[in-house]
Amino acid sequence: MRIDLHTHSNVSDGTDSPTALVHKAIEAGLDVIALTDHDSFAGIAEALEAGKRTGLKVLGGLEMSAKYDDESVHLLGYGCDPRNRDLADELARIRAARVDRLPRMVDNLRAAGIDIRLEEVYEHAGDAAAVGRPHVADILVRKGVVRHRKEAFDTWIGVGMPGYADRYACPLERAIDLVHGAKGVAVIAHPWSRESRAVLTAPVIERLVREYGLDGIEVDHVDHDAHTRELLFEMGGRLGLVRTGSSDYHGLGKQHNDLGSNVTRPTAYNELVARIRRRGGLV
Repeated sequence: MRIDLHTHSNVSDGTDSPTALVHKAIEAGLDVIALTDHDSFAGIAEALEAGKRTGLKVLGGLEMSAKYDDESVHLLGYGCDPRNRDLADELARIRAARVDRLPRMVDNLRAAGIDIRLEEVYEHAGDAAAVGRPHVADILVRKGVVRHRKEAFDTWIGVGMPGYADRYACPLERAIDLVHGAKGVAVIAHPWSRESRAVLTAPVIERLVREYGLDGIEVDHVDHDAHTRELLFEMGGRLGLVRTGSSDYHGLGKQHNDLGSNVTRPTAYNELVARIRRRGGLV
């Protein structure tokens, strides 16, 4: 069984519709995927329906924008009830913050000499529920300013770059509580990638398990080298965490993130599902 528990559709910053994502997952030889769009459940119903038609198991999820010690971190929530009011209200606040910073980013880029308009970003994002920096990056690619999204983040819109503008994200501890309150399971995405490694130290993760009931960590991810994966796997086992693996697929939006490029062990998936069921969540 091949299981990929972190994928994105064009509901957020992926480039495939939820239905197309399901079909591509089947072509990639996957048996299970989780749709984890940024700060939104809007694509889940379509993905579930496509899964029923094709025989692919789809697990509903999301990737929640969070912060710890003022650094951006991401929390994966699996099996949550989208109707939970507390979680829905927080996600709406996060999405609004994404939109609110776009004019500031565009102004910053224009001040740096780039001809970009806010209307272009909205037109490109289309019906996406979560509009954000990746859509700005795509405009920079389209204009030939950069070659791909990663270069856009590295040189123009990442933290400390000319086009960057800060925004609200949920405190990580509260994000875990909200996922649990919605009957879901909380897994930190790529905890030791980029800036997050400096703040999500082993003692911090241990505290999150002890005080907030953190359920898991994403171990096998393109941003983790072999040594990092070994360390995370050992620590996760010691702390009783579910240890997942995934592609973090974004379609054409990310390089080297092909569907199934990293997968979750069936035993870890079974434990994840068992935890969701114990909470009364959706599987």
